[in-house]
Amino acid sequence: MNGLIVIVEDEKDILELMEYHLAKEGFETIGFLNTKHVTDVLEEESVDLILMDRNLPGAEGSEFVESLRKKGIHTPVIFVSAKQKEEDIEQGFERGGDDYITKPFSMKELVLRVKAMLRRTKKLSPEGNITYRDISVNLAARTVMIEGIPVELTKLEFDLLHALIVNENVVLDRDYLLENVWGSDEVYQDRTVNVAINRLKEKIDPDKSKEYIKTVRGVGYTLC
Repeated sequence: MNGLIVIVEDEKDILELMEYHLAKEGFETIGFLNTKHVTDVLEEESVDLILMDRNLPGAEGSEFVESLRKKGIHTPVIFVSAKQKEEDIEQGFERGGDDYITKPFSMKELVLRVKAMLRRTKKLSPEGNITYRDISVNLAARTVMIEGIPVELTKLEFDLLHALIVNENVVLDRDYLLENVWGSDEVYQDRTVNVAINRLKEKIDPDKSKEYIKTVRGVGYTLC
């Protein structure tokens, strides 16, 4: 088995199609038509990834994910949604998503994104601590402290911060980040990186007083 994936999709035909194609690739799936019992499964099972629709009966998918994050559940999430305006996508990331697929989509793209996400989340298996200025990162526990105060990051944000710190004196371009943080450079867009970087900045420097991350226009990102 390549991993356990929870799928929340209210259209039964799409849900069954997603389950079929992921099963062909060796994944185990648990499908739901709504969010009613999802939290129970996340607390009881070792889930590797959530595929989450947004237009669901009784709950808006991104609001549900935001509630999971507040409960301390940081399982990676890929939104699969017909909400495709730029502000919708940004909102998905802001509420705790790690990636976003807009409908309609191909099953090939879905499988590629799932594999890329799982490669990224399993890629870093480090030990010990790394520091940058007043940021302390515990790599084994995957926790971040700034001036001794815990900062809650998603898996994507943690991996992005890790990549920036271990390449402290290097400008990392978007292609590098897509390949080494997301795990692939084939199925993502530049705005994916931009949104994630901005979200990370908001988490680690909410009042914009420390400016940890510098944007090098036309090139990429580096630590200041």
